[in-house]
Amino acid sequence: MPALTLPANHPRRVELSEEVHARPPQALTAPLSASYLVLYTGPEEQAADRAAIAALAARFSAALPADGANHYNAHLGPVRVIWERHTEFTRYTFIRQNGDVRSPFDNPPIAEAPADWLAGLPGQVIFAAHVLMVNTPDDAAGDDELARHLFGDAELVGSRLASGGAVALTSFRAHGDGFNRYLIRNRSLSPIQAGRLMRSLLEMDTYRMMALLGLPAARDLGRIMTAREQELAAITHEMADDVRSDESKLLDRITRLQSDIERRHSQHRYRFGASAAYYGIVQARIEELREERLEGLQTFAEFVERRLAPAMSTLDAVSDRLESMSEHLARVTQLLSTRVALTQQQDNRKLLAAMARRAKIQLRLQRTVEGLSIAAITYYLVGLIAYFAKGTEVLGLPLDAAIITAAAVPLVALALILGLRRVRGGFGKSVQED
Repeated sequence: MPALTLPANHPRRVELSEEVHARPPQALTAPLSASYLVLYTGPEEQAADRAAIAALAARFSAALPADGANHYNAHLGPVRVIWERHTEFTRYTFIRQNGDVRSPFDNPPIAEAPADWLAGLPGQVIFAAHVLMVNTPDDAAGDDELARHLFGDAELVGSRLASGGAVALTSFRAHGDGFNRYLIRNRSLSPIQAGRLMRSLLEMDTYRMMALLGLPAARDLGRIMTAREQELAAITHEMADDVRSDESKLLDRITRLQSDIERRHSQHRYRFGASAAYYGIVQARIEELREERLEGLQTFAEFVERRLAPAMSTLDAVSDRLESMSEHLARVTQLLSTRVALTQQQDNRKLLAAMARRAKIQLRLQRTVEGLSIAAITYYLVGLIAYFAKGTEVLGLPLDAAIITAAAVPLVALALILGLRRVRGGFGKSVQED
């Protein structure tokens, strides 16, 4: 077949194609024991995570993980170590072939790791478990001697898995060493099937814990939301009251309340969304188990769903309350803003009317003052003219001072009135031009 010339690959084609093979299941052959440790770590601890697994590999003179790797698998001394880095957590799996099925957890595989290295791992423990896998056709449950030895009197949860190819039991409780315990009886599974089964069981518990991370925040937020809803109800009641309230103070209260709700919404949106995503993974892992009931025991699906589903419902309810209150606050804020704007318009209208009334009064006063001013100026000017006319009589000119004074009164008054109007007209024109 001739070589084909294709367009250039997408920059992420190879990376995305290999993603499905990034964390392949391990081929496991019973009897074996395993220790599983999950640490809650954020994106800021990626470098520390990689440094930790590189340090462990170096202690056993093994090949180091590749730069930027999120998965590492190697035999380190007597155990196989699998390291996986995820968005919010890092997990370590230590696997050891173990012929001692009576006391598999007295010296678990994780004890092969150096104590100082283990204590210095970045992050916080979110889940830990020991697993014992044995080969047996026996699927007895509650009366099994090995199960009683491993779990004591704890109530067990378990079922036949993989269409009857194995039986798994656990108590979903941490024992004195802080680790949960799993017993897997492999009846007919191949090594790859056994590896997938153990991974599905451990991932079911891992993602169950990660999904529950949002529950404490949801409970706290639910109590806060109750108080905020009561405050909003009080504000809306005050808005609807016939007695007029201080709308500026109401708007300040509603704005502060809205800011608080939006801040909390932003804080918890990621956590609630992540919990929903983890819950979906838990359900997927349970489906992968293909359970069949063991008489007298709850199945994994029943136990997990009975306890996890109400928690997820709580998260959904609180998230819905946040969304609903945010929308309600937006409507109330818009309504109150409109009401404040209308009130301001009414106040402005009243203010303008009062200013108009004051302007009219000032105009009347001004005209009154102008009239009085004209009379006073006329009086003084006519007085000057009278003195002038009397002076002409003394000089012997043929002028009658009384007639001149009387004639000057209307002339002076008219001249003052015309002059004042001209000045007023010129002032008004200059104002319009400005």
